[in-house]
Amino acid sequence: MPPISYIGNSAPAQAVRALIGRVADSKATVLITGESGTGKELVARALHDQSSRHGGNFVPINCAAIPKDLIESELFGHRKGAFTGALADRVGRFELAHGGTLFLDEIGDLPLDMQVKLLRVLQERTVDPIGGSKPVSVDVRVVAATHRDLEAEIIAGRFREDLYYRLNVLPLHTSPLRERSDDLPELLEAFARRFAPKGSAPIRFKPDFMSALQGYRWPGNVRELSNLVDRFSTLFTGLELSLDMVPASLLPKGLAALQAERCSNPALTLDSAPVADAAPSAPVQEEPSDIESIIMLAQGSATPVLPPEGLSLKERLADIERELILQALQRTDGNVSQTARLLSLQRTTLIEKIQKYSLRPQMAA
Repeated sequence: MPPISYIGNSAPAQAVRALIGRVADSKATVLITGESGTGKELVARALHDQSSRHGGNFVPINCAAIPKDLIESELFGHRKGAFTGALADRVGRFELAHGGTLFLDEIGDLPLDMQVKLLRVLQERTVDPIGGSKPVSVDVRVVAATHRDLEAEIIAGRFREDLYYRLNVLPLHTSPLRERSDDLPELLEAFARRFAPKGSAPIRFKPDFMSALQGYRWPGNVRELSNLVDRFSTLFTGLELSLDMVPASLLPKGLAALQAERCSNPALTLDSAPVADAAPSAPVQEEPSDIESIIMLAQGSATPVLPPEGLSLKERLADIERELILQALQRTDGNVSQTARLLSLQRTTLIEKIQKYSLRPQMAA
């Protein structure tokens, strides 16, 4: 199975899946390039899982996250007493990956002196633990990844050319999500299933929201998309979401700007379809109302009078609430954001009530 980041039928997704299948069982080193968040580690794991080494360890290490003075010990290990604090032998990542795959993430951030030592390991297939008396043979398939332009780094003197050519035997590029907008529906569905709380239906996206998501630039790529669906799955469990249902504070800046633009235009306020026709995917939970405040607003400051025959308090309050929302929509020309502020409601709460009472922004015209 391909990594979830590369499901879809876009040309980039198909190309990556094909390359994974073609090079997975090779012994040659793979260099994965691409922007941050495009799923480079997931591709590396797929290469391991589809190879004959799948029974061995997949050992990742982020070269940018390890302090410079510890990276050699992390990669190659050390022997007890090799330096202050070396209280016991330590097996390095190369030895841990023996018979499996070593994933060197952010290889472009590896210090120059370590690049020399890494090149030697790749050539000789042995490691020298710090403080050790003899080299240790390792059988490791190396997969490296970087978001940097290594050819530019070579020109700048920050990356060794010989190491680049040693790593770049089988190049594999992960495309940014903005170049794969056709894959978004399948990606959203897959992540929604993954993050749906146990026993709950996955969230869904209405056409207006899907269109906005496909037009967004996704600077954080698939990682940003995954985090966003995880957030929505927790906060809007089981719902079918329109763009206006989500508070701006929960949206990336680009989507929040689009939402604000739509809310400022009454014709785009709640999608092009009438709200009454868009039934909520889950029962709307009625929020408790301040009974006295609602009646006072509807009838002025006078104390309300109970009819001799009595009344249905729930129905009476619903009628008053509906009338107040309708008046507020008329006063703001159907602008949901302004209406929510006028009624001191959250935007999502107001939208639920508009749906509940089958109101339409067009009625305010």
